[in-house]
Amino acid sequence: MDSLSLIPDNVAAVLLEILRFTGLRRRILHDNIRCVDTPGFLPQDMPVQEFAEVLNNAVAEHLRNRRLLYRDTRNIAFGPNGSTRIRPVVDDHAHALLHQNRDEYLELQVEKLLENALNRKVAMELLRCKCGVCPEVGDADGDMTLTDGGPFESSSTHCDTAE
Repeated sequence: MDSLSLIPDNVAAVLLEILRFTGLRRRILHDNIRCVDTPGFLPQDMPVQEFAEVLNNAVAEHLRNRRLLYRDTRNIAFGPNGSTRIRPVVDDHAHALLHQNRDEYLELQVEKLLENALNRKVAMELLRCKCGVCPEVGDADGDMTLTDGGPFESSSTHCDTAE
């Protein structure tokens, strides 16, 4: 069953996008911790500010013209049937910390994970209040994916770990 069929309006659709985004961001941040000892590893993050601007612009369009219109950006591309591709970006601050102070680097990653979890929890609760039920949204379920190829090329060395 398509979870979007459960969404009665654009506010709920935006909240669902936030849930998908935070699921993907959690994966990226976990990799930043898991790969800390991988030679050549570049920590990444999701383009959080860019995503917030996309959502802000989409809501503004909805208020003006009664339609939710997502526009592609440098790291975010929207496709058919509500699909979204997002390219993670190198986190230069985290990269510098990784080489200067490993403990501060790990603390930064944990702080980002906590912030992300709070954002996810708020979006989930708002969606629950809006719809009366929260659709199941896994880590990257639905139509939002991280991209490694095409117009978005991976900007980091990935570590290979058993999950």
